[in-house]
Amino acid sequence: MKKVLFFGALCIGLMSFTIANDSKTNNAVVVDGISLSAAGSTFAGPIYKAAFGKYLTKTGVTVSYGLTGSGAGITSLKDKVVDFCGSDAFMSDADMKGMSGAVVHIPTCSGAVDVAFNIPGVKALKLTPALLSKIFMGQITSWDNAEIKKVNPSAKLPKLAITVVYRSDGSGTTAIFSDYMSKISKEWSDKIGAGKSLKWPVGMGAKGNPGVAGILGSTSGSIGYIGSEYAEIRNISFASIQNKAGNFILPTIDAVSAAGKSEIPADTRVMETNSAAPKAYPISGFTWIILYKNQDYNGRTFEQAQATLKLIDWMLSSEVQAMAKQLNYAPLPSPVVKMAKSILRTVTYKGKALLK
Repeated sequence: MKKVLFFGALCIGLMSFTIANDSKTNNAVVVDGISLSAAGSTFAGPIYKAAFGKYLTKTGVTVSYGLTGSGAGITSLKDKVVDFCGSDAFMSDADMKGMSGAVVHIPTCSGAVDVAFNIPGVKALKLTPALLSKIFMGQITSWDNAEIKKVNPSAKLPKLAITVVYRSDGSGTTAIFSDYMSKISKEWSDKIGAGKSLKWPVGMGAKGNPGVAGILGSTSGSIGYIGSEYAEIRNISFASIQNKAGNFILPTIDAVSAAGKSEIPADTRVMETNSAAPKAYPISGFTWIILYKNQDYNGRTFEQAQATLKLIDWMLSSEVQAMAKQLNYAPLPSPVVKMAKSILRTVTYKGKALLK
């Protein structure tokens, strides 16, 4: 119960938040008036809110973060109106060529995309890849379907219409979910595909993870995909998913960590979905901070650029990684932290390195 209450308090007003300096509520002093702004991933919202709040008390640096979704966050970075963006989908080579300059990806933690549901009287549900594909493509439309009952013989599944809920905005959570679906279903891959924004065959859309969680919580018979932390916040039930090894796995921190122990490329751009690890939760993925490799743009000062880098470097610290675990995210493996820190040290301002 304490964990649920903590999550709830943490996420009040999560559609956007600003960690601001206020001498009445803390002893922080703003360093040279520096404040940072960012936007993007709602998936990472709870950990970013907690981390940026703690950073304020440590340094006096203000960080505002808009929970706009990964797609809108990347657009804000492209338009150079933020210091960095958050995304649960890495940018493709083509996407990066469309930016105003070279960008780098810094993973901050990993998380699960839960398949959450609201079925009266049912708290536990098993779903195979085939069932997931048929439900989200609208081929199975009622919870008392024989195929669902076969996998869940002890569940009292009612004769109730299935309502699929999906993200209506450009979403990294959608990118992770659809990447997984494209790997496990050729039909899905051919007809729907993978990406931050999709043309859904059935269901209703909602903006952000909070929006999807809200519909799931209030709509009997609904099913959707949300960041694991949002299922915890709203106390929404979620399914165990059959992984590549044939095991039904719940989206625990250990199961997400197991998915993240695969080979990681030097630029960290990889999807962790459908891992072959026997204990891995199959719909898992990194969340990244993305920023320009050259920080000298739009009149930014050296101090502003350095403050950005110091914040992101601190996000890779053991202090923040421990916070991530408390908030239902999986900390980065040590080799990935090392890779991320190395990438961060290639970021410059007028050719000068910002971190040693």
